[in-house]
Amino acid sequence: MEWKEDCGVKMDWVNRFRGFILLLTFFIYTCYHMSRKPISVVKSRLHQNCSELIKPINDSHSLNDTTWCDWAPFDKNNYKELLGAVDNAFLVAYAIGMFISGIFGERLPLRYYLSAGMLLSGLFTSLFGLGYFWNIHMLWYFVLIQICNGLVQTTGWPSVVTCVGNWFGKGKRGLIMGIWNSHTSVGNILGSLIAGIWVNEQWGLSFVVPGIITAAMGVITFLFLIEYPEDVDCTPPQHHTSDGLEENQHNPEDLGSGPYTNKESSLETPARCSKEPSAQPAAISFLGALRIPGVVEFSLCLLFAKLVSYTFLYWLPLYIFNVAHFNAKQAGDLSTLFDVGGIIGGIMAGLISDYTNGRATTCCIMLILAAPMMFLYNFIGQSGIINSIVMLIICGALVNGPYALITTAVSADLGTHQSLKGNAKALSTVTAIIDGTGSIGAALGPLLAGLISPTGWNNVFYMLISADILACLLLCRLVYKEILAWKSSLGRDRGYKEI
Repeated sequence: MEWKEDCGVKMDWVNRFRGFILLLTFFIYTCYHMSRKPISVVKSRLHQNCSELIKPINDSHSLNDTTWCDWAPFDKNNYKELLGAVDNAFLVAYAIGMFISGIFGERLPLRYYLSAGMLLSGLFTSLFGLGYFWNIHMLWYFVLIQICNGLVQTTGWPSVVTCVGNWFGKGKRGLIMGIWNSHTSVGNILGSLIAGIWVNEQWGLSFVVPGIITAAMGVITFLFLIEYPEDVDCTPPQHHTSDGLEENQHNPEDLGSGPYTNKESSLETPARCSKEPSAQPAAISFLGALRIPGVVEFSLCLLFAKLVSYTFLYWLPLYIFNVAHFNAKQAGDLSTLFDVGGIIGGIMAGLISDYTNGRATTCCIMLILAAPMMFLYNFIGQSGIINSIVMLIICGALVNGPYALITTAVSADLGTHQSLKGNAKALSTVTAIIDGTGSIGAALGPLLAGLISPTGWNNVFYMLISADILACLLLCRLVYKEILAWKSSLGRDRGYKEI
């Protein structure tokens, strides 16, 4: 009896720790995304229509100078290409660094790794904004800062997903991670709103303030992050049921569970009380992670899904600024509705995929619906403020829903796949591979948008719709397998009823 009472008290503490870890990692990655967003808002300030503005009395530019209000070197006609280069300096560095980051994340203490990454990210974000106060007009400075920031930001995603995966099993992982993954959209919203406060005045503060907040969060992470349940004398949760129900009976390559399997025995079973530290398994190799069934398909799907999402992330405010003719602050504020839709889409995707046990099918359906919605937004979205609001929220939900599901629940599922025989050390590497591949698309999207937009925004949307369709096609094999699993499960259910 004493042991049961003692374990009951510990279980209560474990649940509190789990809630605390969710909240802390939520704030951590909110800060990461908050520090990425200002550049998309400030773009419209770096190059704008100076004829609509009143030139200051003490301005030294000539009367015929039509670029007096622009920030060199973005005052030339090729400013979209230059802004695209600044975006891609960050995104290419992020994509390359992500493949390496997961390997380091498995071998270094997450608390130190995350803290250092946040402090450096805060530093480089602030340095970009200090270019305004230091009156820097050299392109290489902004490109170099973005490269450094892209590399240090790779410390974030594999680490927070690994930390959450260490504390939570599989059961309702889609719903919980769908809610938790709203940190991406919340960070984008906060980054847009903070940047919007200073964008029309001292735009450097649009970067400095998020940088300071990110660095401060790094200090909090160092002081309070708990990496493993074992650190508080509790064993990790079960990622798969002991009776083998989650082992696929139809195809050994399935993602670890067929539809209608027992969902109550994993995430709902919290870490058990134990004072025996568990042995740490060896970290998995890069090629070993690629052999996990589903990793390649979801990675390539995320490449195109993230291409679409990040094009909206970096170019939506400028699109609204140019097409709907709002000012820079209004365009930034309106673009946050896309991220509001992203929050809704992430939660919906997680909830539906948990209920159906069909991660790939959920992603595929949302991607199919996203293509016509993007087409409609481009043609009727700017015809009125109500249309724009509604279409932005719908597009945000359908575009970011699959992206959120793949980078969270799917990554965690594959990182704790049954073929690993309980070796959860693969989680950071799998997460890095999936998000790293997706980050290649994140780099390509804004680059292509910068190159295509001079030919017309319609062509940019055609590119996005094409990428969306390709993302959907890459999941066809997994969707087919999930359908077969559902049919087999329904057949077994009918057999049981007849008995």
